[in-house]
Amino acid sequence: MKAAVLEGTGQSFTVRDVQIADPIGREVLIEVRASGLCHSDLHVASSGAGFPMPALLGHEVAGVVAAVGPEVTEFSPGDHVVASPISSCGHCTGCLTGRPYQCRAPQETQRTPDQAPRISLGGQALTQFIGIGGFAEQVLVHERLVVGVSRDIPFDRAALLGCGVVTGAGAAINSARIRPGDTVAVIGCGGVGLNVIQGAVLAGARRVVAVDLQPAKLGLAKDFGATDAVNPADGDAVDAVKDLTGGGVTHAFEVIGLRRTAMDAVAMLDVGGTAYLIGVHKPGATIEVTPFGDLMGKQKGIRGVAMGSTNLKVDIPFYADLYLQGRFKLDELVSRRISLNEVNDGYELLRGGSVARSVVTTF
Repeated sequence: MKAAVLEGTGQSFTVRDVQIADPIGREVLIEVRASGLCHSDLHVASSGAGFPMPALLGHEVAGVVAAVGPEVTEFSPGDHVVASPISSCGHCTGCLTGRPYQCRAPQETQRTPDQAPRISLGGQALTQFIGIGGFAEQVLVHERLVVGVSRDIPFDRAALLGCGVVTGAGAAINSARIRPGDTVAVIGCGGVGLNVIQGAVLAGARRVVAVDLQPAKLGLAKDFGATDAVNPADGDAVDAVKDLTGGGVTHAFEVIGLRRTAMDAVAMLDVGGTAYLIGVHKPGATIEVTPFGDLMGKQKGIRGVAMGSTNLKVDIPFYADLYLQGRFKLDELVSRRISLNEVNDGYELLRGGSVARSVVTTF
C-alpha cells in the first residue's frame, strides 16, 4: 500500500510502498478514507519525542473495515469506523473503572516482539505512531482502538472525532467537568481549542473567553460559541481575562504547549480555579508556580490532560450523534482536503497556524 513515511527526525514525509500484514487475533484492517493532520504528529516529526524511526504518523482516522482477525467480535467488513489513539488493555484498574485513557498496560494492544510487524518497509518494521499510523491507504490496529460510527457522518468529519474533538471537548466535559455558570478561558484556538470552546458551551459555561494571536482564529472561536475574544497583541491577556470575568475564570485551558501560556493559564484563574494543560510541551519543560500564593493561598489547581479523559467507545458515538442532530460543529473544523502527497504542505500550513485541520482524503 501507499503510505507517507517519516524516515528520520526533522525530515519530510515521503510517499512509499510499504507492506501491511493480515489481521490476527483481535486486529482490525481498515481502508482509510480520511486522516487528519494533528499538531502531535508535527511535534514528533520535528523532535522525534523518543519514537523510533522510520515511523508512520497520523492518528485521526476514519474508514471502512476491510477484514478482521479471528478473535474480533465487535466489527465486520463494511462497518464504518473511527480509530483513536487511546490504547487500553480492558482489564487494569483504569480500564475497569471507566478510565481507559489511564490504562496501565497499553502495550497489550501491540504485537509482541516474536510476531511479524504490522507494517514494514523493505523488511524493516515501521513505528505506528500511538498505535495507528494513519497516513496510509490502510491501517491495522487492535479492536480496542476502534469504534463504530453512523454511515451518515462523512469520513472527513468523522476522522476528527478520533483525536482533536475528543481531546478538546473531552477536556471541558470529562476532565474539567464544567458546570452551568462556570467561566472559561481557552488559550490557543486551533482545532483542539475550538473543541474545548464548544465543549464548554455544551456543558453550560456562562462565559467562554478565547485567547489567540490570530484574528481569524478568534473570529472562528466566536462561531464556536466563545462569548469574548482576547488578542495578546493588544495588551496583557491575563489582565484582559480578569477584567472580563470579574477577577478570573473557573477553568483555564492551555492548548499551545508553551511555558509562558501555561503560566498565563494559572494566572487567569479565580480563587479555587484549575488550569488544564493540553498542549504538548517540549521534554523537560518546566513552569513556575508559587505553592503558597497560587496553590495554597488561592487554592488553584494544575492538571495535565491526555486525550480529553475520553472513553472512546462511549464518547465518540456521542459527539457523532450530536453532529448529526445539528448540535455540534465538525464541518467548520475541516479547513482543507488534501492528498497523501500533500502531507508536507499540510504541515507547513499547520506550522503557520492558518488552518484548523487539514484532512487527507485522497490516497
